[in-house]
Amino acid sequence: MQRSGATLAALTLLPALLIGGCAQQPASAPESAPAPSGATFESAPCPNPNMAGVPAADLGPEFSCGFLVVPENRNRPDGRTIKIAVARAKAQSADPRPDPLVYLTGGPGGPGLPLGNGLVATGLNRDRDLIVVDQRGTLHSQPVLTCPEIDGFVDSALGMSIQAPSTAEKDLAAVRACRDRLTGEGIDLASFDTTENAADIADLRTALGIEEWNVYGVSYGSDLALQLLRDHPEGIRSIVVDSLAPPQTNLIERFWPSAAEGQAALFDACEAQPACARAYPGLADEFTATVNRLAREPVVVDVPGTAGASQRRVVIDGYTLANLVVSSTLNTRLIPALPKAIHAIATGDPAPAAGLLAAAIGPPNIVGYGLTYGVFCRESVAFTDTPRILAAAQRALPLLPTEVLSLAPQAPRIVDECGVWNVGAADKAVHAPVRSEVPALLLAGTLDAVTPPSQADVAAEGLPNGHVVRIAGSGHDVLSTSTCAQQITIDFLDEPTDYDAGCAATTRVPPFD
Repeated sequence: MQRSGATLAALTLLPALLIGGCAQQPASAPESAPAPSGATFESAPCPNPNMAGVPAADLGPEFSCGFLVVPENRNRPDGRTIKIAVARAKAQSADPRPDPLVYLTGGPGGPGLPLGNGLVATGLNRDRDLIVVDQRGTLHSQPVLTCPEIDGFVDSALGMSIQAPSTAEKDLAAVRACRDRLTGEGIDLASFDTTENAADIADLRTALGIEEWNVYGVSYGSDLALQLLRDHPEGIRSIVVDSLAPPQTNLIERFWPSAAEGQAALFDACEAQPACARAYPGLADEFTATVNRLAREPVVVDVPGTAGASQRRVVIDGYTLANLVVSSTLNTRLIPALPKAIHAIATGDPAPAAGLLAAAIGPPNIVGYGLTYGVFCRESVAFTDTPRILAAAQRALPLLPTEVLSLAPQAPRIVDECGVWNVGAADKAVHAPVRSEVPALLLAGTLDAVTPPSQADVAAEGLPNGHVVRIAGSGHDVLSTSTCAQQITIDFLDEPTDYDAGCAATTRVPPFD
């Protein structure tokens, strides 16, 4: 899923993960049990529907559900409490291992429970229980910090130039309206950040009476998993981190440099395939020239609607095209279409690019924007400024125009949005590198333009028992589409110090369209 102010990587891949599963009566959940911090777990029926309009997301009978009850703000232990939604799938094995796997999804602001059936289908609960979490403020947790005001803007922004000042006004008005509504409801927005989020996950382990578990985190979930390992290492047997956003990296400053890394990998991969190289010679130069042209003269395209909907008007400016190449790597299945779409719009046919843009608009009321902005604003924007972000972008992509590079990929006006959200800064310790002897598997897709392989290398510097595995041709969220990554992950969880990653050496970039 893509929006003007955030990337929710795991949800982009929701259709791929919602495999099978019918609505059935959930298995019984553990009774309420106190944790040392005072957090408790309360059993509850699994949500039905799990995700509106997607019956395949309704959790199967192997799942039991409930809520972790924690302080909204741990600096105010006598303040209000919130509930974190949790689902646990039983191991498929008749003789399961005692150490479950907890799955931390991305965003920030993406829910985990809608991914449950798809994760089971990959075999993650083959030998151990699988625990999925809707992190604080997301879908089934209470309160849920969705923003219909922002969802409405995102939908309408498809027909606007993102570069236009009038679009900025509508964007900030939507963010302000949501913030005012949530604060009017008494929500402490500054409490929705990674420090509190990681403490929730640590409390979950003790509240469930789990002596030792394994942790998986993807995209923002990798940041969360690493901060959990750094600040709450107790009981962590092993860690798998996928599409890495290491805590020591300011994600907002890295957005354009990461985009440059992913674009270069894409263009090199096309050039390495004879058919792609013949069909689209000089693709990198075409891309640069077209971004510059569209920055001056946006194009307007009408695309057919889907499922009986009316046609949509799509405006493509320079920023939109540059961001499309980034956002499409959030879903590996879209990557083969990118060279064709770039060449088509460069030669006068914007329809393929417009189709990709229209398809990227996700369903409303899914994103937990309270966590999105709490993390981005308190942990990234608070530690940088617009000149530094732009300078990093211009060093990485000197041939793209300033009016494009002044808007960050996936979050074009995040600095201004954070000024509206106004939640202050996290403690600078949130950026401390993670150093741990715990066995770690670090997965990277070679065509990921959001969290490219270089960021896995950065995280691995503090993990002497870690191993970076690159999957050729994969984009963001490697585990969701790579059977090789799934096999490696399951083998690693079984034997973290002796597992087989050999299939990675045989992966290849799939043929481009």
